[in-house]
Order: sequence, then structure tokens, then C-alpha cells
Amino acid sequence: MVEHLLGLLKVRVARGVNLAVRDVTTSDPYVVLRMGKQKLKTRVIKKNVNPVWNEYLTLSVEDPSLPVKLQVFDKDWFGMDDAMGNAEFDVRPFVEAVRMTSKGEVGVPDGTVIRKLVPNRQNCLAEESVVRWSDGEVIQDLVLRLKNVECGEVELQLQWVDIPGADLLSCNVD
Repeated sequence: MVEHLLGLLKVRVARGVNLAVRDVTTSDPYVVLRMGKQKLKTRVIKKNVNPVWNEYLTLSVEDPSLPVKLQVFDKDWFGMDDAMGNAEFDVRPFVEAVRMTSKGEVGVPDGTVIRKLVPNRQNCLAEESVVRWSDGEVIQDLVLRLKNVECGEVELQLQWVDIPGADLLSCNVD
């Protein structure tokens, strides 16, 4: 498996904003991230429609063409958890930025914007997302508008973790 691994995608699930109410007046939300066969989830934040998770979930990236799928659920303590919306995002622009900066480019000033992504009908971005160089790393902040629900957004931050021996430069990101 390691021979196909390109690196690790560290996703900071920062917070939810104005999430849907699924209990009487509030919700007990948690986030599930999926990429391919991987599935990770955050802890449950009780009675909060504006939860702060500030939790790191790390996905192994073998195929950057696979989207990361995000689902928010309300923990139901006595039955099946209720859906609170979903979103997905494409990691290819982020991986391409990591590849560009790992080709030996030096002298990139801190805060340099490598790429901008704008909201459109094909993505779940709630606002412009910037891939930037910060403290020697490629970082991307995302605000995703949840689909299949009346309201709600989830804020994320992406970071890349290199794997010794992985050949990110030879992978096809397109």
C-alpha cells in the first residue's frame, strides 16, 4: 500500500456555522469525512448548532482525483443519527500546489497566494478559498456550504504531510 501513497492530507475540522436544528431546539453534531474507503469522524459536540471541533483528521492520499466527502450528523442517543447536510471538495488543486512548491521552489514569501478557488455550481464553496504558503507549508482554508439541508456551513483547513519515499512529483493530478 505504501508504494501508492502520495502523502497525508491533514484536515482540521474547525467549526460548524448555523447548522440545522434536529432535536427540539438544538443539535448534537459531528462530522464524518470519507475519501475512497477511508472514513473518519469528529467527536460529538452536544447541544450546539455552532460547534467548535478544532479537530485534526488525517487521510491517506493515493488517488487525488477522489473527492473528500463530508457529512454532518446529529447524534441521536436513542436511535438512528439524523443527517444535517453534506458537501464534498476536490483535493486536486491543493495537491497541485503542494507539487509546485515541492519542486525545489525556494524563496516563496510567507503568505503568498498560490491559487484561488471561487464558489460555483460545481463545488460546495461558500466563499473564495485560497491556497497559500504559510510557515513553510501549503495551507488551504475552506468554508463549505452544506447541501441537502436547510442551512449550515463547515470550516476546514487543509495541510499536507509528506511521506518519505512517496513520489508526489510523478503522480498525475489532472
